[in-house]
Amino acid sequence: MASDPPSPAADQPAPDSRRTIALVDDDRNILTTLSIALQAEGFATRVYSDGEQALKALTENPPDLAVFDIKMPRMDGMELLRRLRERSELPVIFLTSKDEEQDEAAGLAMGADDYIAKPFSQRLLLARIRAILRRAGPAQQSSDEPHGGVDGAMIERGRLALDPARHRVTWDGMPVSLTVTEFLILEALASRPGVIKSRNQLMDAAYPDDVFVDDRTVDSHIKRLRRKFRSVDPEFGAIETLYGAGYSFSDG
Repeated sequence: MASDPPSPAADQPAPDSRRTIALVDDDRNILTTLSIALQAEGFATRVYSDGEQALKALTENPPDLAVFDIKMPRMDGMELLRRLRERSELPVIFLTSKDEEQDEAAGLAMGADDYIAKPFSQRLLLARIRAILRRAGPAQQSSDEPHGGVDGAMIERGRLALDPARHRVTWDGMPVSLTVTEFLILEALASRPGVIKSRNQLMDAAYPDDVFVDDRTVDSHIKRLRRKFRSVDPEFGAIETLYGAGYSFSDG
């Protein structure tokens, strides 16, 4: 059950025309301020004051995206992210303080889609939320909807099968569950096998809205991609590092 201050539809599915954002923070002022700002922009919101309270709701009745703080009682944001990723690839933005670079790297390694350092502007947060929801758009389609064409065509590279229309990936027929950001980085690499993609090019593919991210953000996502594929194939080596240049995908 969501904590105070609840939105009018705290734990109920939002109408189809509204996207739902879950906010998890032990600071009531932040919850109230962000909830009001998001609702003013047309989003539905659910608010939770700690990680334990949020975990059950996020997995049983998932929103479209979650924003949560690292420093919380009972279950902090890092543990919430770890446990959430055992069950879900829900898009996540987490909030850090400017002196928490290690937390930022750890959060990205565990599968966060983005992070924002405090203090931050509401405008920046809204821009990041909209960017991730746009990137996640194809995943919202029904599995019965047709897909195809240049932008929605399947990508098959050796043992990799990647479906951009549904954000589905398999390796040797085994499903590999990816976050939105991981999927877009893999798609950029697999679209042109053997071609070296610089970190800047991969940033542009995964963060197309002029959002600044640094090199270690892409490196963290690449490490997590490799770890996920190696969980189904310990010999996976299709994502190659070209030191000083970037990354490439080999379908050989």
